[in-house]
Amino acid sequence: MKKVTIREALFDASEFLKKHHLEQPVAEWLLRHYLNKNRTELLLSLDEELDEDVLTRFCDDLRRHATGVPVQYLIGYEYFYGRRFLVNEHVLIPRPETEELIESVITWKKTLFNGQAVTIADIGTGSGVIAITLALEIGGDVIATDLSYDALSVAKKNAEALRANVTFLHGDLIEPLLTLDKKIDILVSNPPYIPLKDKATLPKNVRDFEPPLALFGGDDGLDVYRRLIPALPSVINRPALIAFEVGAGQSEDVVTLLQQTFPDEKAEVIYDINGKDRIVLIALQQA
Repeated sequence: MKKVTIREALFDASEFLKKHHLEQPVAEWLLRHYLNKNRTELLLSLDEELDEDVLTRFCDDLRRHATGVPVQYLIGYEYFYGRRFLVNEHVLIPRPETEELIESVITWKKTLFNGQAVTIADIGTGSGVIAITLALEIGGDVIATDLSYDALSVAKKNAEALRANVTFLHGDLIEPLLTLDKKIDILVSNPPYIPLKDKATLPKNVRDFEPPLALFGGDDGLDVYRRLIPALPSVINRPALIAFEVGAGQSEDVVTLLQQTFPDEKAEVIYDINGKDRIVLIALQQA
């Protein structure tokens, strides 16, 4: 096989990605992963020749990406809140919008609890990014639930790698908390909220490769909120914070559900960096 430099490999890969209407930085991302180099190191080594096995893996993964496989599943990780998390086909790839959910919870925790230790629950944890990040940023007693054993396996590996103290429980929504008669100070969830009717409009890499259980929330995307919110008084302490990530345009319906369950409190909508309604939270005052 003809020897190829990093520069040549990147150029050919960029042309291939462009031809398939894919993001060209993927080529650099993959090579940095294979070569274990940061961006500066990669740019300083552009004239170095690639080992044959690296070039083979690089070309194979480019072809797989062209079929729709997300690059995060190819390399096996994604960064969230400055930390590296294992991801695979059993869990949703974490998005930057969810970092804004974390920021909101941290801010409100300081306001509501004034430095006191809290019990936190992450409902539908997936890869564990919310529970683990809150455990590392806030501390306290952190519990995470999920209906998928495969997702919990990924989350547990992430917690171990990042040395986060999180208790993982298998079960549907808050059922594990009810079983243990556990009361929560902060409840956070990024549930599946994409309407089934929107499935055909999703990008192929999302529609065909990310787990449907973590994506779709029924015909209008609100099924999980309808099941979860009315049950919350059974597990919530006072004072308490409840925070949800929602799909764009869903905040009004989620606010209504929260106000029906907690009529004496006012829910708040927070817009993300792109100006979309993304977070709905409600702070419950001392009883």
